[in-house]
Amino acid sequence: MNKIPVIDLSECAYCETCMTLCPDVFHVNAQTGLMETAALDVYPQEEIETAISCCPKDCIHWEEAD
Repeated sequence: MNKIPVIDLSECAYCETCMTLCPDVFHVNAQTGLMETAALDVYPQEEIETAISCCPKDCIHWEEAD
């Protein structure tokens, strides 16, 4: 089963660290202004793990994909 990165928006400070470290995965939705995770078939695990470890609010985690 695949894992997907998820951002807990209630904890996110919108510091954009994840976007800087992993711009192909994390972005701000231009319409809603909310941080989002791109829908990808495969996620770059090493880069996302770096984003998770550098997140000052610890709001990024992995979830099992359906």
